Amino acid sequence: MEIAVIIGVALNNVVNGLVTNIITPLIGIPGHVDFSSMKFVINGSTFMYGNFINAVINFAVVSLVVFFVIIKPMSKLQKKRADEKPVTKNCPECLSAIPVNARRCAYCTSLLEK
Repeated sequence: MEIAVIIGVALNNVVNGLVTNIITPLIGIPGHVDFSSMKFVINGSTFMYGNFINAVINFAVVSLVVFFVIIKPMSKLQKKRADEKPVTKNCPECLSAIPVNARRCAYCTSLLEK
């Protein structure tokens, strides 16, 4: 669990740097806009909505990375495992797990039907 947290923090730093230094300036090229400096002031209170835009883009990038790197491969793996044939079955008499091709239960020695 600790390794996942460390990797998550490192990924967050990488994505934060990507968004702040590459993606946000690319988006701002047509209008010569720097999102990090966007703000407005009401009654002396400064609202840094440009930082919020950076955070939203950061969230979107992290979400896409998690979806395509973790969720999609795991769902494929689960589907593949669900399609595999089972290797054991339960004995109808004692409910012990026995091989699928067994003709007699190894635990209670009852004769099994095909």
